[in-house]
Amino acid sequence: MSIAQAIVPTQGAAQRRAGKFLTFTLGEEEYGVEILKVHEIIGTLPITRVPGTPAYICGIVNLRGKVIPIVHLRRKFSMADSTSDESCIIVVQVHDVPIGIVVDQVSEVVNIAGSDVEDVPEFGGDVNTEFLLGVAKSDGRVRLLLDIERVLSGDVQRDEIVAGAADAA
Repeated sequence: MSIAQAIVPTQGAAQRRAGKFLTFTLGEEEYGVEILKVHEIIGTLPITRVPGTPAYICGIVNLRGKVIPIVHLRRKFSMADSTSDESCIIVVQVHDVPIGIVVDQVSEVVNIAGSDVEDVPEFGGDVNTEFLLGVAKSDGRVRLLLDIERVLSGDVQRDEIVAGAADAA
């Protein structure tokens, strides 16, 4: 994939660059995910680690009788772990599959106008930014808008994680 392809949003992504986003923080950075992808926000739960999964996959939780995988977004983005007491799990729907993502803190739901969103700048060939819808600028702040499906798409699939947990039991 060329750099130009990586930074130019796909047609579907371009349509999703404006609208309501749930914003959250990882460290000092603020991110946004389309509100229509968010199923719910929950506090931290006991997580069962699944052997053989990447370090950014925390494991699985039992959420009201349904087993869902949990991805630690800081680890996924190669960031140091946080000691925040306000960490929580955002349950998102990715291809009709619920997946939890651990974030430092949920901020707010914001309405972002298309005119406030710019393309992701070029960083060079070694930097993959295809998981970003764009960069939103409003109220003197910059928010990275995530294409959560692309962020989570190369990961071990939910059924494989759940099957691994059953094998380990």
